[in-house]
Amino acid sequence: MRTCSTAPVADRTDRLRCMGVWWRHAWRWELRVWNAVGAVLGAMGVFLLSIISALIPGCVAGNSEHEVASKAERSAGVPGTASGAASTADEAVAQVLSPVPPDEEADPEPEYLERRRHMVERQLQARDITDARVLAAMARVPRHRFVPPPLRAAAYSDGPLPIGHSQTISQPYIVALMTQLVQPKPGQSALDVGTGSGYQAAILAGLVRQVYSIEIIPELADAARQRLKTLGFDNVEVRSGDGYRGWPEHAPFDVIIVAAAPDHIPQPLIDQLAPGGRLVIPVGKLFQKLVVVEKKPDGRIDQQTVAPVSFVPMTGEAQRH
Repeated sequence: MRTCSTAPVADRTDRLRCMGVWWRHAWRWELRVWNAVGAVLGAMGVFLLSIISALIPGCVAGNSEHEVASKAERSAGVPGTASGAASTADEAVAQVLSPVPPDEEADPEPEYLERRRHMVERQLQARDITDARVLAAMARVPRHRFVPPPLRAAAYSDGPLPIGHSQTISQPYIVALMTQLVQPKPGQSALDVGTGSGYQAAILAGLVRQVYSIEIIPELADAARQRLKTLGFDNVEVRSGDGYRGWPEHAPFDVIIVAAAPDHIPQPLIDQLAPGGRLVIPVGKLFQKLVVVEKKPDGRIDQQTVAPVSFVPMTGEAQRH
C-alpha cells in the first residue's frame, strides 16, 4: 500500500493521491470528535431536563397519549369552559392555595405548595379541567405523600410514577379527568377500584360522602389504609380484594372509578351503579380507551368513549373472562 511522505512528490497523480489519503483520515477523525461531542452534549441535556422537570413540574411535558383526553372530554358531558366557570375554578383553587398562618397549615411540608399550584395551573386548567371542586381537591391533597420518598421531588411532574409491586400512581391530569368525568357530588357514595397508593381515594374523599376502595395487592391495600388514616381521610374505607366484582355490601354507588384496564367492562360494576350514576374505566389490552358509562334513571345504559389511555392491566378474575 502506498503512503504519503514529507518528501517532494514529483508526480501530479501521486500528489492528488496523497491529498486524498490525508483528507479521508482527517474527515474520519473529525467525525469521531463530533460524535463524541454530540454524545456528551446529549447526555448533559437529558440530565438537565430531568432536573428541570423535577424542580418545575409540567414545564417540559410532552404530548403523551393521555393529553388526547383533554380534547375529547366534552363529548362525555363535562362542563364547558365558559368564562364564568373558569372564574369560579380560579377562585376555588386560589382559596385552597392561599397562605395561612403556620399554626393552621394543613400541609406540614409547605415547600410543596407551589409545586401543587403549578400542577393545577399548568397541567389541569391548561387542559380544560374546569370543575371547581375537582381543581380544589387536586390543589388540596398532598400528592407527594402518596409516592415513595425517593420520588417525592417528582410527585407533581406531568406523568405517572412507580409505587412498587409493578403498579403506578396515575398522571395528575388523568386523575383529575376521571374524577371530573364521574361528576361527584356531596352526599354521594363512591367506589374506587385499584386503590394503589390511595391518591384517587383521597381526591374523592373531599368530593363525596363516603369512599370504598378495593386493592387486589394486600401490601398496597395495607399501606394505603394507614396512609389515608394518617392524613385524616376518615371517610375512606379500604379493603384487599378483587375489584372485578365491586363491593356489593355497600352498593349501589353513585360514582365508580377504575384504575386498571380489563378487556371488557365488568358486569358486576354496571349492576352496582346507582340510577343516575357514572362509571369511568379504561378498557382494552394493548390499545386501551377511556370509557364513561352512565346509568339513566330508568335503568338504561349509555356508554361513551372519551380517549386513548394507558393503564396497568386489571388482574384476578378479569383475566379469566
